[in-house]
Amino acid sequence: MRVSRWLPTAVLAFIYAPPATWARNYSTHDYYAVHISPGASPEQLAEHLNLRYEGPLGQLDDHYLLRADRAEDDHVQTAIEDLRRRRRKREAGAELPHLLDHVLLSQKQDLRKRFPLHKRGVVPPRQDPPVDAMVQKGKEVAASLGINDPIFQDQWHLYNHVQPGHDINVTGVWAQGITGKNSTVCIVDDGLDMDSDDLRGNYFAAGSYDFNDHVADPKPRLSDDHHGTRCAGEIAAVRNDVCGVGVAYDGKVSGARILSGAISDVDEAIAMNYAFQENLIYSCSWGPPDDGQSMEEPGILIRRAMVTGIQQGRGGLGSVYVFAIGNGAANDDNCNFDGYTNSIYSVSVGGIDRKGLHPYYSEKCSAQLVVTYSSGSGDAIHTTDVGRDKCYTNHGGTSAAGPLVAGIYALAMEVNPHLTWRDIQYLTVLTAVKIDQPSDWAMNKALGREFSHQYGYGKADAYALVELAKNWTNVKPQAWFYSPWLHVKHPIPQGDQGLASSFDVSADMLRKANLERLEHVTVTMNIQHTRRGDLSVELRSPSGMVSHIATHRRNDAASAGYVDWTFMSVAHWGESGVGSWTVVVKDTNVNEHNGTFTDWKLKLWGESIDAASQGLLPMPTEHDDDDHDDMHIPSVGTTSVAVPTETGMPEGNPDDHQHRPVNSKLPVVSATATPIATATPPSTGNGDDKDKPESTEPPTPTATSSSTPSPDHLLPHIFPTFGVTKKTQLWIYGSATLILIFLCALGGYFLHVRRKRRRWMTAGRGDDYGFEMVGGEEDDDHDGGGGGAVNGNGNGRVGRGGKAGRLYDAFAPAGAEDSDREEEDAFGLGSEEEDEGEGEGGDGGERGGVGGDRYRDA
Repeated sequence: MRVSRWLPTAVLAFIYAPPATWARNYSTHDYYAVHISPGASPEQLAEHLNLRYEGPLGQLDDHYLLRADRAEDDHVQTAIEDLRRRRRKREAGAELPHLLDHVLLSQKQDLRKRFPLHKRGVVPPRQDPPVDAMVQKGKEVAASLGINDPIFQDQWHLYNHVQPGHDINVTGVWAQGITGKNSTVCIVDDGLDMDSDDLRGNYFAAGSYDFNDHVADPKPRLSDDHHGTRCAGEIAAVRNDVCGVGVAYDGKVSGARILSGAISDVDEAIAMNYAFQENLIYSCSWGPPDDGQSMEEPGILIRRAMVTGIQQGRGGLGSVYVFAIGNGAANDDNCNFDGYTNSIYSVSVGGIDRKGLHPYYSEKCSAQLVVTYSSGSGDAIHTTDVGRDKCYTNHGGTSAAGPLVAGIYALAMEVNPHLTWRDIQYLTVLTAVKIDQPSDWAMNKALGREFSHQYGYGKADAYALVELAKNWTNVKPQAWFYSPWLHVKHPIPQGDQGLASSFDVSADMLRKANLERLEHVTVTMNIQHTRRGDLSVELRSPSGMVSHIATHRRNDAASAGYVDWTFMSVAHWGESGVGSWTVVVKDTNVNEHNGTFTDWKLKLWGESIDAASQGLLPMPTEHDDDDHDDMHIPSVGTTSVAVPTETGMPEGNPDDHQHRPVNSKLPVVSATATPIATATPPSTGNGDDKDKPESTEPPTPTATSSSTPSPDHLLPHIFPTFGVTKKTQLWIYGSATLILIFLCALGGYFLHVRRKRRRWMTAGRGDDYGFEMVGGEEDDDHDGGGGGAVNGNGNGRVGRGGKAGRLYDAFAPAGAEDSDREEEDAFGLGSEEEDEGEGEGGDGGERGGVGGDRYRDA
């Protein structure tokens, strides 16, 4: 139950008022985020480290913030490393339990290492719509709803009287009195103007904070701080005589200002959970640069904040995160290279223009759930601007699309406040309206609905979504299945070939994982490549549905490849998950750049079978997607594919932006190839591959058409090929030959030394010291007080040249020396040079004694 329903606003403001310590100054101080064991004292830890305890880190359990004067060193990590060093040396007391043992995560905040977050708005040219008979109908709609706002007739995204049907279909919802009451959307952006007459009445101060200037109200303070206010106006502009109205014009809007300066992961993590019992929805129209070459993800603290939000926000129903998908389509960008929009916890929203066409900027992506209206075809979104009574007519980009969907969710939560974060996504999928435009539409047989990488499941429809929400039965808790890591370690062919690797999921695996049906599918990959942008990746489900989880990016010249990167798809929503899942990696650009497909891991997310037995997903760690050694090695093969073209104008919106390349048409697998046989892996997944029974299921063919490479014989057929290419066979047999030659040479050398030693013994040189008397001045003078000689290994073995050698010989049983020497010869321990030096004692013996002492000390 939300506390806002029975607590006054003044009390809420006091509850959510940030502590004074939140006013952080990164120019004079260093800040450390630490995660410690439950029950451990952060105050004692801070005192031990000579740091100042700043308080809890937002809503993250057992996470705290410590402060120190600015310095180059990392105080916490230095202390931890010092403790480890002392334990390695077994210093007294170091082995005892220590406060630092409770530190599970430590992260010094460094603003310089953060990638910049970019607003996702564009400014298209303005074109006034023509006036026709539909304009009068729009006026009648406004009059029936009591809307007198002067620019409402220009808000075509709410009611389009020029292109009928091309709006979010919200007026029928308003007619029922559903206008967003008791719903609050937090605008995570560059602030919002709470003094605007269009927003003042709906501003929720208790859920707002300025994380850039560390003051209570996130008021725009920079000349370009307009973005958040415009987004806020789309959602909650008040129905009055100023500008227009928002989708949920009786709802509340708050602000978390983070985009007006550099912030730390700590600040962003706190912002994503700020007042999350009252802020139901977080609207985020920003992300990493949309330049077609960035590949960035939120840090571990921010990922934990989002998991905390979906597990604890809204009384456990879960915060809803809405993200604009990105404006980088003209740069071949893809939202799967953005760790915010490809998160399963985000609703990623793309854009269409007022004609329902795909604008040049909106990215194609398998993680895109839905689209809605924004700029293009000569017009844009009309909304509120910074200033007492200022309006704006050119708001656009996917920045403008995301807030419209957030506003629709506010309406749905008014009629059904018990919806979970996953229910919201189900409602979105099931009520989206297919766009009547050519695209890569493919039928999701489980849902009976089509999916497109360009449009997701279609455009958001407010009326349909709210109607379905009224009597919606909540889905059961989230469950998940993890495959083991799948090693491929195979070069990626260039040209019209792709490299396929498959993994079979059995019904028993999913039953043990308590997973009934799919929602999200993620693939974590490692690929080494000298030019990352040349790569593209397909994911093929058992039903034959294809997700283009990674696409070619012409600007991406990074030599980093994919390093533990997670791609996501919503195209397989509702599938059972049982069967063969295949990843096909392609390098279609024939050039000097090449790479190797290292490994991958499949994760299936969805609804649980038994709600009562399903627990919460553990908090993410920094090493969740690290590679491991206990891997299954699947079959791989090459797949014939069509080469994508790079020419032509983009589909939809041809007049909006000239001379831009189209996103590549993704290749289709040829039907002429033969299927690959893949063995069922010896694991049931779910992250723990130990102590799992091996599957007894027979091998099954993959879902893709592909052919297993048949390696030719390098040597006569009596020599095995090991199932590898001639080049690899040459490496294997060449290495074996070199090792054999080395062993033969070593054996010959030892045989030669042994024969030489025997000739030396036969000549009578072996008894030089056998009958020497012990003691006497002559001996002392000769030996120089010698000890043992240093042997060939430098280990201080006691020699026989000095007094110690003669004492040994004098008291040895008959034949002992010869027996000892023969034993040394047999193992190649002696040499002619060593024996010649044995009788000299003196310096050699003394050095041996010292060397022996040093060896024992070490």
